[in-house]
Amino acid sequence: MPLAKFAVALLFSVALGAGSALAQTEIKLAHVGEPGSLFDLSAQEFAKRANAKLGGKAKIVAYGSSQLGGDAELMKKLKLGTVDLALPSTVMSSQLQVFGLFEMPYLVKNRAHMAKIRDEIVNPVMVPIAAKEGYRIIAVWENGFRQITNSKLPIKTPADLKGLKLRVPQGGWRVKMFQAYGANPSPLALSEVFTALQTGVMDAEENPLAQIYPSRFYEVQKYLSLTGHVYTPAYLTAGASWARLPADVQKIVADTAKEMEPEVYKIAAQLDTDLLKKLKDAGMQVNEADKDAFIKASTSIYDEFAKEVPQGKSMIDKALALGKSS
Repeated sequence: MPLAKFAVALLFSVALGAGSALAQTEIKLAHVGEPGSLFDLSAQEFAKRANAKLGGKAKIVAYGSSQLGGDAELMKKLKLGTVDLALPSTVMSSQLQVFGLFEMPYLVKNRAHMAKIRDEIVNPVMVPIAAKEGYRIIAVWENGFRQITNSKLPIKTPADLKGLKLRVPQGGWRVKMFQAYGANPSPLALSEVFTALQTGVMDAEENPLAQIYPSRFYEVQKYLSLTGHVYTPAYLTAGASWARLPADVQKIVADTAKEMEPEVYKIAAQLDTDLLKKLKDAGMQVNEADKDAFIKASTSIYDEFAKEVPQGKSMIDKALALGKSS
C-alpha cells in the first residue's frame, strides 16, 4: 500500500477507535417525562451534577419523552443493557409484586412520610428484591401525588367515576383500584395518552400535576379533581450495563443519585404549587375531592394486597405507623 494511502487508512482507523471510545463513555438515562416535567427536571439536574464530577470519565445523557421507549420497554432494555439508567414508577409493580405497596390509596401522607418509608421499607426490603431480578435501584426519587382529569364532570366521590374510560399506567393494582371505584380503567403508555383523550378513546386519566401540565392534557380535558389518591415514587434504576462501568464512575453516579433525593422533593413541591396555578390559568375547572369517601372505597384493595403479596400486610402496617409521626 502506498505510504499516503496507508496514512489515510491509519487516521481513519484511529478516528473510528476514538469514536467508539467516546460512545462507550455515554451513560444513557431514559424516562417518559415531557420537557418541564418532574422527571425531566430531576434527570437534567442529576446529569449536570454527576457530569461535573465525572470530568471526562463518562457522560450522563438524558433521553426523555419516551424517546427510547415506554416504561415497559425501558424495563426490558435495562435487562438487556441497551439503556443504562431508567426512571420507572408504577411499572415496577407489574414487574415485582412488592412494589404494589405504592399502589395502595392514601398510603403516603406527605414527602416527609415518604422519606421514612424509603429509608425503613424501600431500601432494606424492596431494593434487594429488585436486585435479584436484575434491577439495581440506586436512588428513590418522585413521580408524585396523583390527581384525576377528565372531560365529563368534576370528580368529588368515587360514584362520579362510574363508567368513565380512564387511562392508567402499567400496573395491575391501579386497574383494580379504579374498578373498585366504578371506573373503566385501561393501561396505556404515557406517550399515547394525549391522542387517546383528544379522540375520545379515553375520557379521563390520572397523573401528578408534574406530568399533567407538561403533557398538555389541559388542552383536551376540562376538569381537574384533586384526589391525591396515590403517591408514586420513581426509582432511578440501573441494569445489566452497570457492571461494565468502572468502579469510580459507579460511585460518582450512585452518590449523586442519592444526593438528589431531597433535591427532587424540593423541585416537586414547587412544581405542585406552580403548575396548579398554570392549569387553572389554562382554563381547567379545579375541585377538591372528598378524600374520606375515596379512603372508605379503598378498603378492599388493602385487604387483597395484604393477602396476595408476601410481606404485604407487614409493609402496609409499618408504612401506616411511620405516617403517625409525619
